[in-house]
Amino acid sequence: MQNCPLHYHDFQHAHQQGERRTQQVLALTLVTMGIEILAGLVFNSMALTADGWHMATHAAAFGIAIFAYRYARKHAHNPRFSFGTGKVGALGGFASAVGLAVVALLMSVESIHRLVAPQEIHFNEAIGVAVLGLLVNLVCAVLLKEDHHHGHDGHHDHNRKAAYLHVLADAFTSVTAIIALTFGRMFGWVALDPIMGIVGALVITKWAVGLLKETSGILLDGSVDPAVGDSIRAAVAAEPDCRVADLHVWAIAPGHLAVILSVATSKPRTSDNIKALLSGIGHLTHITVEVLPA
Repeated sequence: MQNCPLHYHDFQHAHQQGERRTQQVLALTLVTMGIEILAGLVFNSMALTADGWHMATHAAAFGIAIFAYRYARKHAHNPRFSFGTGKVGALGGFASAVGLAVVALLMSVESIHRLVAPQEIHFNEAIGVAVLGLLVNLVCAVLLKEDHHHGHDGHHDHNRKAAYLHVLADAFTSVTAIIALTFGRMFGWVALDPIMGIVGALVITKWAVGLLKETSGILLDGSVDPAVGDSIRAAVAAEPDCRVADLHVWAIAPGHLAVILSVATSKPRTSDNIKALLSGIGHLTHITVEVLPA
């Protein structure tokens, strides 16, 4: 058996960029969060208050993301991590997804309470603050959006994606707050404010579930496209008298896959011979081959 070492230099730059931009977004979020929470309490808008507290939980999520970036970088060459720290980002994304789900639940509970016990809202002032929050969120979304080529090459930064989804959720709640407050001012529909809070919570829940599924699959070594395994089997089977007896493929970092492969063959072959057959398959970073007599 032979192993190929795992190198992180090809996505370290992307992670450093993600960390830097997440820090910028955290600073913007903290300032806007304070303004929205204070304005929501003063102007008595549930949609605005929910958006502010929503941003507070996202600030905590950004803190998790920054910690994950720094932890992964600090321990990148620590021998205690057999396959490196590539999954730290997925773990940070999973934690952030849980935070999103909790935010959605709290928003739903408070919105239902406001439906039962309506309160007077200062619409004009609340709308102005909600528009400010939306503008800040749009700027943050631009900062956090992944480059197009990274997504298609499989180099997904789940830390950055989690932060990006948090910002999108913030932007969405800002939009719902603006809609609710505008129609409430025009037509006196005070109940629309908490109703839009519930709608926002449902959408955020959907995003949270999607991110939980994506990151949990990686953390449990199960989130790999079946086509990768098919390509490995086909590459081995193309060689006369070779067949795959056992195969395991899993993600160990963004864009990096580990493979444990047992090949049965009737001819003398080495593990290097088998590895050469897989050279055309991308993202196979750590390969362990066992050659068995057929």
